[in-house]
Amino acid sequence: MKKPSEFRLMVWGSTAAFCAYACMYAFRRGITAATFDGMVFWGVNYKIWLITLQVLGYAFSKLIGIKVVSEMKPAQRAIYLLSFVGFAELALLGFALVPAPYNIPFLFLNGLPLGMVYGTVLGFLEGRRQTDALVAGLTASFIFASGFVKTIGKTLLNNGVSEFWMPFTTGLLFTLPLLLAIWALAKLPAPTAEDRAERTERAPMNAADRSRFINTFSVGLVTLIVSYVFLTAFRDFRDNFAPEILKLAGVDNPLIFTQTETFVSVFILLLMATLRWVKDNWKAFYLINLLLIAGGITVGVSTWMFQQGLLSPGVWFTLTGVGLYLAYVPCNGLYFERFVASFKYVSTVSFVVTLADWWGYLGTVMVLLYKNFGQPNISFLDFFIYGAYVLAVVYVVLVIVSFGFFKRKYHARELQEAVI
Repeated sequence: MKKPSEFRLMVWGSTAAFCAYACMYAFRRGITAATFDGMVFWGVNYKIWLITLQVLGYAFSKLIGIKVVSEMKPAQRAIYLLSFVGFAELALLGFALVPAPYNIPFLFLNGLPLGMVYGTVLGFLEGRRQTDALVAGLTASFIFASGFVKTIGKTLLNNGVSEFWMPFTTGLLFTLPLLLAIWALAKLPAPTAEDRAERTERAPMNAADRSRFINTFSVGLVTLIVSYVFLTAFRDFRDNFAPEILKLAGVDNPLIFTQTETFVSVFILLLMATLRWVKDNWKAFYLINLLLIAGGITVGVSTWMFQQGLLSPGVWFTLTGVGLYLAYVPCNGLYFERFVASFKYVSTVSFVVTLADWWGYLGTVMVLLYKNFGQPNISFLDFFIYGAYVLAVVYVVLVIVSFGFFKRKYHARELQEAVI
């Protein structure tokens, strides 16, 4: 039975993390609820310009965050979070005030600080015996918030707010809840000696530390990150163009975003939280890899069933979300949390998550460019379906290869320890 103090920490920490990151989505994802129908500049759809520039800014944010987040001291996290989100909201104000197409660069500025928010929030949570449950709350937030923010955005549009002012207004609505959530995160106590013994000590990493970590796990890490590029690109395409995909599939209901993503977030939250009961770090890491593989297969099988007429559009879209986030959520904390604990490597999970995200969002930019210039005549729905099949095959193979490397390295380490 949990001690009351431990239970309170889990509830407090997971709720604060959920709210903080869900609120951040209001400053980033509001733009996806708009369609900007008929707007084209320099031969390119206006929304594609906006999404591409925002994701490019987000990707560069991850690149900057490899250093900033991994070297950030615990006492600095709250003020950094406030600075990141405040800058992003000012960029949305600029987007509203400056006429199109000259306002397009403001979406790059909007994304530029926000890519560092996740790693900063994760820093409050990692390295604890309760981290699995805490990170489950954090990761569930971006599934739920993605749909919820779109619903808020659509509601504002339906009530007369223009497509240009809607993103800024959406962010404004979430400012006070965000401040409360950051305050709650700052109140979390530091990991205890028992936490450090079970999950390995976590410490800021300088350039030499980061280089040493990458060299130690090079083959498996590179293969895993390549798989994550496919996963992130697919996830972001689904998230950014959900209104277009569902409309082409025959669904045009603003509530569908909250309905589908709420179910997905609750399911994934409960599933990830159960890993809290797996004490053996290597066994938990093994189970997480099975979840990644199951997620990729679910995306492919549900898409095939939809094309065969066996699933309705709403059910199919929900199942692609289940499979996608079954794979995506663990890679945003739990995968590397148990990885670091298994190998007893003093480091910070925030570094490797941010590193993977940098490549992941760079892949998203490449997919957007390919869709617009390489396959401009393919509909968003068809492109998404093709992407689902690529993910189901390529991603699963890469995960298997990556895990094979880590498994050999782990057993070699066990043998070495036994000899010593």
